[in-house]
Amino acid sequence: MISGTLNLAKKGNPVPFTTCVLAEYLNSANLAKIEISWAPVNNLVDGREKINSVLVLDGVSCEGGVKCNEKLLGLVSKSLTSDQKEWVDFAIDINSTDFSKLSKGFDKLENHLFMRSFLVGYKTTIADLLVWGVLRESAIFQKNLKANSLKDKDNLVRWYKFISEIPEAANSVKGFETAVTTEKAKDQGSFDLGLKNLVHGQVCTRFPPEPSGYLHIGHAKAAMMNQYIAKTYGGKLIIRFDDTNPSKEKTEFEETITEDLKLLGIEADFVSHTSDYFGELQKFAHKMILDGHAYCDDTDQATMREQRMVGEASKCRDITIDESLRRFGEIVMGSEEGQKYCLRAKISVDDKNKALRDPVIYRVNLTPHHRTGSVYKAYPLYDFACPIVDSIEGVTHALRSNEYKDRNPLYYWIAEKAGLRQPQICDFSRLNFVYTLLSKRKLQWFVDEGFVTGWDDPRFPTVRGIRRRGLTIEALRQYILMQGASQNQTMLEWDKLWSLNKKIIDPTAPRYTAVDFKNFVLVNLIGDSVPSVPEYRTMPLNKKNPDVGTKQVLYSNQILLEQADVASFSQGEEVTLMDWGNAFVETISRSSNPETGDVVVSATLKLNLQGNVKTTKKKVTWLGKLDNVSKPNAKLMDFDYLITKKKLEDSDDITDHLTEVTEFDTDSFVDPNLMSVKKGTIVQLERKGFYIVDKTPSETPDGTINLIFIPDGKAASLASKAQSGNNAPAKNKDEAPAKKTKSAANGKSPWGKSGTPSKSETPNKANTETNSKPVVTVKHVETKVSFNKVVIDQEGVSSMYIVDSLVDETVIDPRTLSSMYIVDRYIE
Repeated sequence: MISGTLNLAKKGNPVPFTTCVLAEYLNSANLAKIEISWAPVNNLVDGREKINSVLVLDGVSCEGGVKCNEKLLGLVSKSLTSDQKEWVDFAIDINSTDFSKLSKGFDKLENHLFMRSFLVGYKTTIADLLVWGVLRESAIFQKNLKANSLKDKDNLVRWYKFISEIPEAANSVKGFETAVTTEKAKDQGSFDLGLKNLVHGQVCTRFPPEPSGYLHIGHAKAAMMNQYIAKTYGGKLIIRFDDTNPSKEKTEFEETITEDLKLLGIEADFVSHTSDYFGELQKFAHKMILDGHAYCDDTDQATMREQRMVGEASKCRDITIDESLRRFGEIVMGSEEGQKYCLRAKISVDDKNKALRDPVIYRVNLTPHHRTGSVYKAYPLYDFACPIVDSIEGVTHALRSNEYKDRNPLYYWIAEKAGLRQPQICDFSRLNFVYTLLSKRKLQWFVDEGFVTGWDDPRFPTVRGIRRRGLTIEALRQYILMQGASQNQTMLEWDKLWSLNKKIIDPTAPRYTAVDFKNFVLVNLIGDSVPSVPEYRTMPLNKKNPDVGTKQVLYSNQILLEQADVASFSQGEEVTLMDWGNAFVETISRSSNPETGDVVVSATLKLNLQGNVKTTKKKVTWLGKLDNVSKPNAKLMDFDYLITKKKLEDSDDITDHLTEVTEFDTDSFVDPNLMSVKKGTIVQLERKGFYIVDKTPSETPDGTINLIFIPDGKAASLASKAQSGNNAPAKNKDEAPAKKTKSAANGKSPWGKSGTPSKSETPNKANTETNSKPVVTVKHVETKVSFNKVVIDQEGVSSMYIVDSLVDETVIDPRTLSSMYIVDRYIE
């Protein structure tokens, strides 16, 4: 079977629907295997005009719609019947902008289709698809069709709409509509990277994550940028694991990075590892020494750092090539002598760009590698390996965040001295968010010291962490598109990202009710409309979207209301019970308690279903009395930032800026319907906000369901609770913020008086016996607060990397990856 690729210009003149539907027909008939892709451009070949399609079959290419159509038709010409050939000739003849010729063609089609469903025979043939393609790309026909100006062509319009539903035609339209547009839409950043030599079909980019941690939101941007350029220009994307430091890297990290990239809709055309090239990299290092571009140095690290800072040459800089070769042999063997040496590039000792001051490019590391074991004793550094492997693998454009900008000259120098082709580097800004750490080293510190439950902790900016917090992948995709390829380094607020997320989840999130367990009020209902016996009524899960489904709601003569709601009632006042109707407040009983203060202990409401819900000021949520009201059935969780400073500088001691309390748990009653919802489901709790199911009753020791609050983008939900002085923000307008309380065992903060760890109290891995990690259980009257420090079994630490999928989100087909920026609906 013949195979190939077909690249089509979405903005071509004309848009090549004819070519596309022909290729779709050949694929469906198993006559060829052609990979079809649309690019958001008007021309596919630089220096040429109006090239709207490029077809490559078995290595032979042709350009332009006419030639591509001829090539594709040639594959079926021998099997065409005489009737089919007549309509093929007809389609070719009317494929023009000549209105008179088109008009005559319309008349012929209208007359022919008067008593027919197909042009030839009793099923769809290539004749139907070819003529449909000509009409679909005809601006004249489309304009008249849209303007409803083809009133005397009822049969033609009927036939055209019918063929549009045929898979080959429908797929052609879908591919066109889902292709990314490069036109700058509202709130969308520019993707003009200033790249050169963008030859369609020859572009190759790469995303080289180091398997030393989980993929975080900053990595997501880099991956999507590389994917965007590769797919836009019909090229390929390489995912290369930069595994040159066995001390930090693990198989678990590599596996989770692979899974998270798939979740983001990013699937590589080719997957590789830098370790695949360790042998070749050693040879290039050997060549660098022979050519006088590298030398082996035994200067201690502190002295070398000082010399590089002041621009002073090492004592080893001018040793002979033979001596450097001998020393490098010891490095490669990892001998005791070799462990004293490192290999340094011989560039400059006093360049203004300190990255060029004879950087280290090879060093000994006796830690077994997670892929190669103990085969190698020495490993190249990223700055040496990256340009060499990029060139070997055919990378044309190396896109990376501009934190590497001062090392770009080193990249080009290594490639030049190695005698290799130099890919083009392009820089863009990384995503930096307030109160957020993206350094894998610092994130690893939080994991190692037990301040979080793992790399998927909802307080972490990892892809898994933010998903567990309720951020959809579609929102992340759209947000990155909005940022564009800007090189401006800014500290971004989280508001726009979470606001975008809310717009995506709101239409399909089922609605449920929750009542705080603390001091809830059991209310008696009276009146003629009160059910004599409890009854269930069918209600929509989402009033705005019936497709979400229904739920069974319990209506009875006793209901649960929140303390804050009932405490605001006054006797005789008319209020609205949401999804039921109005009621008058008959009685309110209060009690004074030294520990809790004045609280409502009971109330009686008289239903008034004839009342006007628009006239009441208070509309409250409620739950029918549950079977067991002695203990809650749910825990609502909210989180604060891990650090108290918006931007942590390199000189800052992280322990001076740790947030004292970062997790807030509120015991609650929730709608029993919610108890059977699966893990990862996003729901809305009426008047409280959106939540994601983190643990189902079967996963918790007390049989409760755990839900995590999803920020909505509003200032109140994103403000640092440590800065605002409130441990728990109000979740609705009637609820007052919880008072800040002490949150430490024995009424004493483990962080010291300042609220941050003192030097003696800061966890220290070197002093684990005298400074073990305590489990702090906090109890107070407002909420249950778990301190942000937990114990992790260090022997079984790999278990924290096993993370079940939380949200059912479809991975995008890599053949249509450019569609990732188009949102039709939230993924079910």
